[in-house]
Amino acid sequence: MKVVILAGGLGTRLSEETSIRPKPMVEIGDKPILWHIMKIYSHYGFNDFIVCLGYKGFYIKEWFNNYYLHNSDVTFDLSKNKVSYPKNHCEKWKVTLVDTGDETMTGGRIKRIREYVGNKTFMMTYGDGVGDVDIKELVKCHKKNKKIATVTAVTPEGRFGTLKINKERRVTCFSEKTDNQKRINAGFFVLEPKIFDYLKGDDVFFEKEPLERLAHNGQLQAFFHDGFWKPMDNLNDKNKLNDMWKNRQAPWQIWKGKGACVNIS
Repeated sequence: MKVVILAGGLGTRLSEETSIRPKPMVEIGDKPILWHIMKIYSHYGFNDFIVCLGYKGFYIKEWFNNYYLHNSDVTFDLSKNKVSYPKNHCEKWKVTLVDTGDETMTGGRIKRIREYVGNKTFMMTYGDGVGDVDIKELVKCHKKNKKIATVTAVTPEGRFGTLKINKERRVTCFSEKTDNQKRINAGFFVLEPKIFDYLKGDDVFFEKEPLERLAHNGQLQAFFHDGFWKPMDNLNDKNKLNDMWKNRQAPWQIWKGKGACVNIS
């Protein structure tokens, strides 16, 4: 199953960092938050990624293009003009980087990658949030309930749109109003190809009319996640995530070891 990551937004609330690079490339430790998100999925065996580019997308292309070089031991034989890599730790990733436009909204970005996912179930998340989400259980929940979309629902710190959920954990209403007692959209979606019928153009916010229609039609399922989840919305969030990583108290690091090379398409 392919994993789509939205990585094209401006990240205006993190302007201290995003004036020079896209938000998903802001680092936690010595790796972009995008890398951390991909490691979460990879831990569960999902290694085929589609990254939706927009603002400063070239930065992400260049980072992946040089990934193998920067994460391997390298021998340069200048007399023969050859380069070899005596030691590396390969990721099993295939990464497709798709330019989805600088001004395109979230729904439009998803619509633009339709040809890359084909007529198959796929996953989607945002390029700025990490958590110890059990991806296999998420997929199992989606398959069991047979809805067009499944969203990971968490209890927020505040400031996010809320989900009204019935006893069957089907989302009956999606609202931008905040309420700390209700669960919110944390990304980590599983989507059926029929989702594209809900996406009309580049100016569509996925979190607005599409999710509201899905909820109204009884086609939006909730997957409850009661563990760790945190977005990187601002500089304070970034500093908190970095402190967790530095102190080896990062709940989202469910993988072991580190990787070094990926296949780019």
